[in-house]
Amino acid sequence: MEDVLDLYEEPYDPKRPMVCFDESPKQLIAEAREPIPAEPGIPARYDTEYERMGVCDLMMICEPKRGFRQVDITDRRTKIEFAHCMKHIADLYPDAMVIRVVLDNLNTHKIASLYEAFPAEQARELARRLEFHYTPKHGSWLNIAEIELAVLSNMCLSKRIPDKETLRREVEANVQERNLKATPVNWRFTNQDARRKLARLYPAVST
Repeated sequence: MEDVLDLYEEPYDPKRPMVCFDESPKQLIAEAREPIPAEPGIPARYDTEYERMGVCDLMMICEPKRGFRQVDITDRRTKIEFAHCMKHIADLYPDAMVIRVVLDNLNTHKIASLYEAFPAEQARELARRLEFHYTPKHGSWLNIAEIELAVLSNMCLSKRIPDKETLRREVEANVQERNLKATPVNWRFTNQDARRKLARLYPAVST
């Protein structure tokens, strides 16, 4: 936990950017019947029945100190998709010496995934540039990318979305609008706060 909080407290460094990553499934749902259009003073009405159209995975990339986010939409949630997203992050920062990536400790979120997706030489080059910083167990709330996914869901994903292309349009419109504002995340929970409020999680040391 303190490792991640240390990163959040550091000043912005374009040569060593700190990027948060998280992913979340999105169920695609189509209407079983045509909704009744809205009328003055009466909202549109939707039938309770619906059709499941499959699941996509939303891969959130955000750089909180710069107020930037981007979302990759994939059909699956495997080591291969994760590896390609990590390559995408590396490509976003061609001049960075190292990219510190904050992420949770899923079994797919490993450097080994790079070697399953790319030739060994390419995987090693990516591994040299990516530095993983994991949130602790039950501590995914420390990942700003998880918060970004929650914001995205509340703003444009709570309604029924029938297909991947519609999902992509909704996500891109929201991301572009928020990126134009480029508002950095003001993270206020520090290591000092953690030691005071979460003292029960620290081991007892006898002196």
